[in-house]
Amino acid sequence: MSDNTAEIVDAPEAERELWPALRKGFRRKCPNCGSGPLMKSYLKVRDTCTVCREDLSQNRADDGPAYLTILIVGHLMAPLLHIVFVRFRPEPLVLFTIFAIGCVSLSLYLLPRLKGCVVAFQWARQMHGFGKKA
Repeated sequence: MSDNTAEIVDAPEAERELWPALRKGFRRKCPNCGSGPLMKSYLKVRDTCTVCREDLSQNRADDGPAYLTILIVGHLMAPLLHIVFVRFRPEPLVLFTIFAIGCVSLSLYLLPRLKGCVVAFQWARQMHGFGKKA
């Protein structure tokens, strides 16, 4: 005997474009509309978009943006440090000061933007509840 009651399965939401969402996230804008601000402070993601009311509370960025920031800053600054040292031979204190300021500045610039990219990636791939309708 077969059971006539069919299990109702929600159809998946339409595919979301990844690259436009990542560009919006890098600009720290809502990955859905691209107009509303994604962050309400330096690294705190808003619960909902102020323009389109998209639910952003599902994000699970955790340590991902910090790891990406360290990866990018390290891969940019380490070869640059070597090139500057070998070619120009500046005083050690001058070299340290310039590269310390450069590393901190680049890290502070990239961290919120990469967090926006991580949140936008999760939104585009419908991860962590971003695909559910309330």
